[in-house]
Amino acid sequence: MMGPRQVAQGALFYEFSIEDHVPPDHLLRAMDRFVDLGDMRRHLAPFYSTTGRPSVDPELMIRMLIVGYAFGIRSERRLCEEVHLNLAYRWFCRLDLTDPVPDHSTFSKNRHGRFRDSDLFRHLFESVVARCIVEGLVGGETFASDASLIRADANKQYAAAKADWAPDRIDVQAAPRAVREYLDVLDDAAFGAASEVDPKFTSFADPASQWTGARKGPAFFAYSDNYLIDTDHGVILDVEATRSIRTAEVGATRTMIARTRERFGLTPERLAADTAYGSGEMLGWLVGQGIEPYIPVIDKSERHDGTFSNAEFQYDPKRDEYACPGGKVLKKYWRQMKRPRDGIGKDGFRRYFARQADCAACVLKERCCPNQPRRKIARHVHEAARDAARRIATTDAYVDASRRRKKVEMLFAHLKRILRLDRLRLRGPNGARDEFLLAATAQNLRKLAKLIAATPATA
Repeated sequence: MMGPRQVAQGALFYEFSIEDHVPPDHLLRAMDRFVDLGDMRRHLAPFYSTTGRPSVDPELMIRMLIVGYAFGIRSERRLCEEVHLNLAYRWFCRLDLTDPVPDHSTFSKNRHGRFRDSDLFRHLFESVVARCIVEGLVGGETFASDASLIRADANKQYAAAKADWAPDRIDVQAAPRAVREYLDVLDDAAFGAASEVDPKFTSFADPASQWTGARKGPAFFAYSDNYLIDTDHGVILDVEATRSIRTAEVGATRTMIARTRERFGLTPERLAADTAYGSGEMLGWLVGQGIEPYIPVIDKSERHDGTFSNAEFQYDPKRDEYACPGGKVLKKYWRQMKRPRDGIGKDGFRRYFARQADCAACVLKERCCPNQPRRKIARHVHEAARDAARRIATTDAYVDASRRRKKVEMLFAHLKRILRLDRLRLRGPNGARDEFLLAATAQNLRKLAKLIAATPATA
């Protein structure tokens, strides 16, 4: 039998509790246990005036931003609508049914003002990392680092070649915020000073973004999101925004390792990364820091034409010379120098040469240097660190570290597909940094909620 028509009838009084309508296994219940904003007011106090109209509660705005980045709500206008309608979001943000939701313009004013001036998002991210350490999710033995391209909010139609885009003619006072930020980072190693090569195009809307074709498809403007993670549970220990070029990304890894040591007292025993981080300078820096490089070496000395490779020449560190398979010697200089020279070229290599007469009379010349009058060997100034990385690459521990390193790529996939951060909404280096920090904070909170057994929480 068909039941009666359902008709909504207004009641004079309601007995309603949001707490009773949020499921016990909801993700936000588990995340709420690990969101500690107790010291945020103290951190922000110097950036607020002591007089005037009371502001919107900063904790409310931070909780709303965490909801937005944790559930892939990219628009702040839509975020306000979702918090207004969703009971679980209201519960997490400490809003009752009758409490108003802040206007979306409030986020922009605070984000570009006191939040950025106080470096609040970095403070929030590090507080969550500290909680991960307390909960035992960070082993501190093996770290991994990688970078991923995130599209910038810029279009080629509104761009020009660097020669047609002169920064010295910009009116700083009238320029947009992203342009002013670009001028501020011209000497920053992560942006303007990362490379002397000018990009093919520079965006007028976001000039700090990099024009890149690294994905082997149509080129686009992008920033690089750099992660440093602990491979035990894939917890993000640090995050950095840079230009999308290799030198900036490698430099960001050094910055993140140094900052993690300073903030948390953590120095890894080993670092896993891909070949892009296998330069001699990077390997030498890691070995100098006491970190074992589980990284493939960038090595162009290997030969595949049947002739002797550099590895078949024996190096004598005491005499600083090589011995070839035929028993002859290769030296940097064959005459006495009036002034001592280190022999290091601009590319960081020392070059050792055999005598031309020795090579001409050698029976192995056709297998050594058939198209040259004499053989030469290039040795990097950090060749000892490169040799250490080569030895590590032959161990079973290297295979395990390479497998663990894939957790970084999984985090980037989660960032783009689940959290929907495949394109930035904010412009400029600071905008990219804010978005990357908030997204990494959301990922760590979701990790805590997933790995630490959740218990019912109360508002």
